[in-house]
Amino acid sequence: MPNKIYTLNKLSEILKKEKKNFKKIILCHGVFDLLHVGHIKHLEKAKKLGDKLVVTITADKFVNKGPGRPVFNQSLRSEAIAAIESVDYVAINDSQTAIIPIKFLKPDIYCKGKDYKNLKDDLTGEIKNEIKELKRNNGKIFFTEELTFSSSRLINRSTDFYSSTQKKYLDKIRRKVDFKKIKKSIDSFKKMKILTIGEAIIDKYNFCEAIGKSGKEPILVLKESNEEQYFGGVLSIARNLSNFSDNVTLLSMLGENKSYLKEINKFLPKNIKKDFIFKKNSPTIVKKRYVDKVSGSKLFGIYNFNDELISKKNEQDFNKKLLNYIKKSDLVIVSDYGHGLISKKSAEIICKNSKFLAVNAQVNAANIGYHTLRNYNNFNTLIINEKEIRYEMRDKNTKLISLMKKISKEKKIQNLIVTLGGSGSILYNYKKNKIFYADAYAKNIVDKIGAGDTMLSLIAPCLKSKIDIDLSLLTSSLAAAQSVENIGNKNSVKKINILKNLENILK
Repeated sequence: MPNKIYTLNKLSEILKKEKKNFKKIILCHGVFDLLHVGHIKHLEKAKKLGDKLVVTITADKFVNKGPGRPVFNQSLRSEAIAAIESVDYVAINDSQTAIIPIKFLKPDIYCKGKDYKNLKDDLTGEIKNEIKELKRNNGKIFFTEELTFSSSRLINRSTDFYSSTQKKYLDKIRRKVDFKKIKKSIDSFKKMKILTIGEAIIDKYNFCEAIGKSGKEPILVLKESNEEQYFGGVLSIARNLSNFSDNVTLLSMLGENKSYLKEINKFLPKNIKKDFIFKKNSPTIVKKRYVDKVSGSKLFGIYNFNDELISKKNEQDFNKKLLNYIKKSDLVIVSDYGHGLISKKSAEIICKNSKFLAVNAQVNAANIGYHTLRNYNNFNTLIINEKEIRYEMRDKNTKLISLMKKISKEKKIQNLIVTLGGSGSILYNYKKNKIFYADAYAKNIVDKIGAGDTMLSLIAPCLKSKIDIDLSLLTSSLAAAQSVENIGNKNSVKKINILKNLENILK
């Protein structure tokens, strides 16, 4: 088989020569993850429209069709397409859309399948932009009417990509809701007024290389390589939610000298209303982690904070702001890291006045033995991990389900979610006295930091909107899967990514 695979730059040069010889260039673009007869018929039809058929392949990092996708990497997908007789040239597109290939290659015709014909069904809205770029270069769009199949549907139902448990769970959701209703429900978050409360945390990751044992002392010596800074705690929750709602308010705490305020204001999207109190005699919370740059393993952490309760003056200011914002909010999300922001009185105000309250009260290295859920009562949603619920109940041996039912009754929690790491999550609905299970969907776990907060960001508005509980769990599990595949809170959860994940995973 002659070489057909080139870089976009090289292919651009080749096609200039083809055009000088009056060859008509056809471009097809896609993921082509599981090559099937529909793809072949589409490409054969496209070839008949001109002289040279070019296919550009979406690079692995831009494939957004659910956890673990693509099944086949970009090299294998390129080779598979190149093996088709009707295809003349193949290139990997290292960008999110076909705009760059269209700009570089200047095809006479850009060919898409009939399922893209209704531009309103395009979740990304990028086909409109691709057509604009095509017209700038005097190209035309053509939609084939050939037999179509869905790679995602074939992968979901005809392979072992998902476990038998996951397949049954996804089938259960498919029978209850269709994607158009799902999209409509998630779109409705746009108008929801959401208040996020909790400590702002600056996460610093110092990537290091182990040199060896010190010559004079029994300690490991590291060489620092580079440092990356992310904005965690309630900052990451607010950022996630801002991709779904235009009405997000952030109420948080920084250090007395207002350090990192400028960076935070620059980092957070403009549609978030930001309000901070400045804790007396305290720095802004910084959590620094040292990471082996080769393995990605965390070696140790150094925290800089003052976790004493805020002063009475700070508390008065904070509680005044609380009452004002809660009255205007449809949904209140609290992530209490136990670093002194939320007093017992503040928690009482939150619980008493919130229309719908979702809480994450975390146990961590700094607050274990002191932090407690006891400050919160009679609220809608709590997310917690198994270790935290056993710590809260001082119970090591009782079955988890029994503990969930017990704490839900004691604290009057309507929905209790317990995360189980790689084993997924469990939700207990107190009113229905029913247990719901969801598997984990992450295929490549890089860092678990922020996964619980990310899950809370999505499940809270889902449950507030009375979205089916199984679907709510799935949606928030997909968000958590995106989170753990990145270092820290590097990337926020995008609405378009969640919708595309749901669209493809439920085919």
